[in-house]
Amino acid sequence: MTEILFYHLEQSTLERVLPELLEKSLERGWNVIVQAGSEERVDALDAVLWTFREDAFLPHGTDQNSDPQSQPILLTTGTANQNNAQIRFLVDGAEIDDVDQYVRVVFMFDGRDPDPLARAREQWKAFKNTDHKVTYWSQNETGKWEQKA
Repeated sequence: MTEILFYHLEQSTLERVLPELLEKSLERGWNVIVQAGSEERVDALDAVLWTFREDAFLPHGTDQNSDPQSQPILLTTGTANQNNAQIRFLVDGAEIDDVDQYVRVVFMFDGRDPDPLARAREQWKAFKNTDHKVTYWSQNETGKWEQKA
């Protein structure tokens, strides 16, 4: 059974939160896919992952400029699991057809923007009525994650 997590960004931006979650995924030995809603977002995340912290490196590439199969972290707008990832992050309203091929699927959305918030609510309702373990996480005032549902 796939775990499906919803991360409601309220105190931090995606660019601040995502690298930490990617580090934790790699520590578990998982390959990762980050599926964005646009090529512009893929390019922006690619730049962030090179520079997010001076003392860290997140091995990654995009499906446009690298060998996707060899990337521990693959940034894409596509839906294929090109690097045999165990976890898939969906940002900017990206869609997924088959969650069953992953250990974990993570929807990340900006709670300050009404469109992504409404889309996340639709996705929550759809997955809540399945056999998957679905959880909802929100940031408190200090930016710490708390499970709300």
